[in-house]
Amino acid sequence: MSVPYGIHTIDTGFVRPQFDAAYLVVEGDRAAFIDCGTNYAVPRMLAALDAAELTPAHVDWLILTHVHLDHAGGAGELMAELPNAKLVVHPRGVRHMIDPSKLWAGASAVYGEAVMDETYGRLRPVPAERVIEAADGHIVHLQGRQLLCIHTPGHARHHMAIYDRQSNACFTGDTFGLSYRDLDTDRGPFIIPTTSPVQFDPEALHDSIDRLLALEPEAMYLTHYGRVEAVERLAADLHAQIDAMVELALEADGQPDRYHRLRASLAALYFSRAQAHGWTKGREALEALALDMDITLNTQGLEVWLDGRRDSRD
Repeated sequence: MSVPYGIHTIDTGFVRPQFDAAYLVVEGDRAAFIDCGTNYAVPRMLAALDAAELTPAHVDWLILTHVHLDHAGGAGELMAELPNAKLVVHPRGVRHMIDPSKLWAGASAVYGEAVMDETYGRLRPVPAERVIEAADGHIVHLQGRQLLCIHTPGHARHHMAIYDRQSNACFTGDTFGLSYRDLDTDRGPFIIPTTSPVQFDPEALHDSIDRLLALEPEAMYLTHYGRVEAVERLAADLHAQIDAMVELALEADGQPDRYHRLRASLAALYFSRAQAHGWTKGREALEALALDMDITLNTQGLEVWLDGRRDSRD
């Protein structure tokens, strides 16, 4: 079966179906993975190669949008299966791929060792000689196909998106928000920004979205989840919500029940926007299908941002 532009969407199996995607880009008999999910996604990544009638030896690159564990937790295990591949990552992410102990320790401090083992599996280092540091504007060559690495901070300082000139599309990681297919309506995809801890920066995120939009892409490939079009409309939705979320965070700041107040106001914001977008299944269904965890993470990320603003003024 023909796959447009050789771009295969891989459901990594993280959390639930159609929640977390990685991508296989095939050009001729060579291939690149973009993001890889957790350790538990490695069999799915290899199965995607098999379905494309390729072997692990045909893979030249694993490109990471950033090193958050739902995107990159399985990098070490996957690289061990790919004898010819190099790993490409933002300069700020290089040390975490070579020595993931700080990534593990930081996440374990929040979730606990048992949950980390069950959710992500132990993180495996990638040999330093196999890691490529991608400066802004770095081009990955895949059998003559150019994959442009663009630094896109805002969700994380070590984030980059990948622009594929051939398909005129961007692989956006978390910079271009979350858009689950469960929430599509007759008006198309519904989208929200992601401000999950710990490096949300609204000004940088606005700039990064605009930078991607300036490429005039036909589509965005999101980690959460899949290909979306109507790019200009979605970008406008993201910009409006970033501003609204910042305003809600500032209103909640200083209140004794800041977390609960902010979480409730974010839930109300997303439900109101979903209704305007044609969502008819109610607020409870909206959160149960997709957004409950994201509302919590966005609340936590906005709180970290608020505290960072205060610390910078002190």
